[in-house]
Amino acid sequence: MSSTSAAGSIGCGVIGTGYMGACHAQALIGVGHAFEPALRPRLEMVADVSPAGAEAARARFGFARATTDWRDLVADPEVELVSITTPNILHKEMALAALAAGKHVWCEKPLALTAADAAELMVAAEAAGTTTLVGYNYLRSPAVAFAKKLVAEGELGAVTQFRAIFDEDFMGPAAFPFSWRCEVDKAGTGALGDMGSHLVNLAHYLVGPIAEVSAGLATAIPEREDALGQLRRVENDDVSEVLVRFANGALGHLGCSRIAWGRKNGLDFELYGRNGGLRFTQERFNEIQLFKPSTRTDDNGFRTILTGPPHPPFGRFTPGWGHGLGFNDLKVVEAAHLLESIASNQPAWPDFAEGQRVEAVCEAIALSAESRRWERVSS
Repeated sequence: MSSTSAAGSIGCGVIGTGYMGACHAQALIGVGHAFEPALRPRLEMVADVSPAGAEAARARFGFARATTDWRDLVADPEVELVSITTPNILHKEMALAALAAGKHVWCEKPLALTAADAAELMVAAEAAGTTTLVGYNYLRSPAVAFAKKLVAEGELGAVTQFRAIFDEDFMGPAAFPFSWRCEVDKAGTGALGDMGSHLVNLAHYLVGPIAEVSAGLATAIPEREDALGQLRRVENDDVSEVLVRFANGALGHLGCSRIAWGRKNGLDFELYGRNGGLRFTQERFNEIQLFKPSTRTDDNGFRTILTGPPHPPFGRFTPGWGHGLGFNDLKVVEAAHLLESIASNQPAWPDFAEGQRVEAVCEAIALSAESRRWERVSS
């Protein structure tokens, strides 16, 4: 731990100023208001390829400095924690450089374009001995944490089935422009890597390791027009549907789409055990539905549980039941977990090792779609 960290603060640098870059910056600013972290973030530097974008982010969030070269940020001695919020293709190079410089790394998902690249990052993280975290933020909601608690305490009995979908419609219009998200060498898979990886991580969190998969991928809109008006071939999937078999014997299904009309943040899951079941939808993520068998003949359906202060960390944000958290609050919770892990020298989760496990599952899914048979997930 550096001398600045020992003094109770930690210098932070954010690479990227888009949607998730702003989300990371806001979380680093807000974490000290909702929590009492042993390490208080200092916003030291922000990096963006655009000089105007970098300077605008510096002024907006209060970073001390801005740069157009991410390498300057990684090398800066005042930056101890590096946030990577760039397009997928850049994650590996940036994370390797940050780890080699002895930095803690907070990287957005997916960790890398391939399982092999993710494994390289995992090994580098182990060698560096610093703290890593991958931005699978949906597991941070109080409702999902409550689901995890119910499963861990055996309240639902042995898990028998898990089903999850993650559907959005942001690429539903055929006129939606071609971008890096449509290119395999820049994004990897499409809906699978962007959204399905969240489902894999949630499945690991709630049920356990996935052992086998049987999948189908589809590109429903094969061509899109780029910024120059040229038609370009879409190289990755719009839709992914996967059967999964968990190592503990449970069965499941994971499905995702970036062209599902009407869905905006449609991450839903159902989990069933021998003694009950639960249901959750991210578009109403301040509540969860729970079913426990009853001997009453007039009480035989799911009941909705509204999250409140008894469901950590809800009470960190508001003391009132039903007031609700928002999406950005999940990143604040994530930042608090990361800072606590760094301060206590304990692993964060999901770390780069979990990021590699997710990529191994996604690689098996892509292989299964090509082979049209069940495929084992490599260990």
